[in-house]
Amino acid sequence: MMRLFARTALMLGVALLASCTPRASGPATEGVTDAMLTTPPEGEWLSYGRDPSEQRFSPLKAVNDGNVSQLGLAWAADMETARGQEATPLMHDGTLYVTTAWSILKAYDAKTGRLKWSYDPKVPRETLVRACCDAVNRGVALYGTSVYLATLDGRLISLKQSNGALMWSALVVPNQQDYTITGAPRIANGLVLIGSGGAEYKARGFLAAYDHRTGEQIWRFHTVPGNPADGQESAALEKAEKTWAGKWWELGGGGTVWDSITYDAKTGLVLFGTGNAEPWNPAAAGRQGDSLYTSSVVAVRADTGEYVWHFQETPEDRWDYDSNAQITLADIEIGGKMRHVALHAPKNGYFYVLDAGTGEFLSAGAFSPQNWTTGIDAKTGRPAINPEARYEKTGKPFIGMPGVAGAHSWQPMSYSPATGLVYIPANIAAFPYLAAQGWKPSEIGFQLGLDSAAVAMPAVPQVRAGAMTATTGALLAWDPKTQKAAWSVPHAGPFNGGTLATAGNLVFQGDAAGNFSAYAADKGRKLWSFPVQTGAIAAPMSYAIDGDQYVAILVGWGGLWDQFSGVLAHKSGATRNISRLLVFKLGAKGQLPAPVPLSKLPLDPPAFTGTKEQAALGAGFYARYCTACHGDAAVAGGLNPDLRRSAVLGNPKTMQAIVHDGALSPPGGGNGMVSFKSALKPADIESIRQYLVVRANEDKALGER
Repeated sequence: MMRLFARTALMLGVALLASCTPRASGPATEGVTDAMLTTPPEGEWLSYGRDPSEQRFSPLKAVNDGNVSQLGLAWAADMETARGQEATPLMHDGTLYVTTAWSILKAYDAKTGRLKWSYDPKVPRETLVRACCDAVNRGVALYGTSVYLATLDGRLISLKQSNGALMWSALVVPNQQDYTITGAPRIANGLVLIGSGGAEYKARGFLAAYDHRTGEQIWRFHTVPGNPADGQESAALEKAEKTWAGKWWELGGGGTVWDSITYDAKTGLVLFGTGNAEPWNPAAAGRQGDSLYTSSVVAVRADTGEYVWHFQETPEDRWDYDSNAQITLADIEIGGKMRHVALHAPKNGYFYVLDAGTGEFLSAGAFSPQNWTTGIDAKTGRPAINPEARYEKTGKPFIGMPGVAGAHSWQPMSYSPATGLVYIPANIAAFPYLAAQGWKPSEIGFQLGLDSAAVAMPAVPQVRAGAMTATTGALLAWDPKTQKAAWSVPHAGPFNGGTLATAGNLVFQGDAAGNFSAYAADKGRKLWSFPVQTGAIAAPMSYAIDGDQYVAILVGWGGLWDQFSGVLAHKSGATRNISRLLVFKLGAKGQLPAPVPLSKLPLDPPAFTGTKEQAALGAGFYARYCTACHGDAAVAGGLNPDLRRSAVLGNPKTMQAIVHDGALSPPGGGNGMVSFKSALKPADIESIRQYLVVRANEDKALGER
């Protein structure tokens, strides 16, 4: 009875609150309007995917398959942030808007490269401790006379397009411990839409809508139910509650909307993808069932945030198979009639075609090797989960394919109406899952419920060689009608850049090996390539000024793969970070300066003086608290310090000062390294040091420099 009363009171409160919620001030009537976003003026790129459909298809064809070999560097701009670069530039009225790492926004003259203005939101560097995958930002939104920026520490900011002056700033996230924002905002009829990241911490996912003029929140849709004792905010969450078990709300639940947001003007719906349930290991929190609305595509009404439909792509997700890859709208012929559909290639390895208005499942096909299912039901789209993939039930390691990087992650795909093909940056990379025993949540760090230390990459040459060989990537041209590949271009490793399709029968993509290339969209033949001196993970875009077509891409290696994958981080080569905006046009002859040589420090660790038990304990602490930034098995990528080479290995006091006391905590120093004393005792930190000494000596014995 008390629970019923609580629910009734909550729903009444929500109804009263709705009547007082500020209404949107209406669509923009000057500057960038809704009509312009739907049909961009010739040569302009006005939103993340060029237009709300997220097709990333440029109708420009001055650069085409017959002359792309004449493409050259028109201008370049160096970034001061030496971290991963993931943004897609936008171009309006001759100005190119691009974000760099740490959520810094820059506006350039799109023709000459002259910097017009820049805005630094001064994100606290310690925010990095709760950012799973680097201090990245994927771009901005343009609407009216404003440009909208979302920051890593959880703010949504409106700036004047003309000079970068601050109009308003709103705090989007509930706290500064579990949430970050890395995605680009989207626009829907006068509303600015944004979600957040944090499903590896203690976040509760949501999508929120803000008035474009005032910054007031208009609505917020939570993707997972809250504490049942408090009642739920909607009937949709009442239904979702039945698919959970345990005390999921104590860890937030996950389901974060950290990237994909698509506004469909035809239906008035916003389609968005949701992240994994938290913790990954269901047994760690007593979680059972499908855990709605995690790892799903969800549709709500744009003006109110009211739930309309959902399709769950990965029920009972325990593998981090987020559905946050971009959702693309298209009109294609299916079964002899035209259908308005949503095309989606999430991390789980299946390509889905859904009815955009109803969420009806139309088809699915495996675009990448996968072993977490034994198949997909052809009528419902529900997967038959491989019993071995439920690692918390078997108690055994499960080498999952795809792994946590996903068969396709956030790197945008593109769709060409001319060819009818979708161009996917695909990853072929596995990941070992093993349930932790006796796991408990902590105040800082990942909350996964995994025993990552037990399955970390061993110092065994044969094992490493096998993992290297099996880890690759590809540019995949996928036919959504037949659910088959039309062609594929292999890459040395995974985590290559997003794609751009053009009316010139071209597909552009940067790769992790340091190349920016153009391929024939119909057949996949490579037609042009330019060495960019760094890994490219962002997606390119194209615009035109005064009759010249330009192709622009932000380059700079970093992100999840570099920080998290240890020795596999260098599968495409020993990639370093050189962060730049590169702009190309036909006939240009620009050249990049020679890169500064990398320092090749030898491994020279101190002798191991601890015990095997101590090092084993340290391996567990390292896997839980350090892997996310410093790499699997203590092998770092190109961004963060490689702790095997750290001078603190031989100095226990310095190690304590950094990890326990926060000696490198900003603003005094460091790049986001905060104190871990809330989770680690001095003895725990010493065990981590001893583990690092062991790892450094193991790799020195292998002859690694």
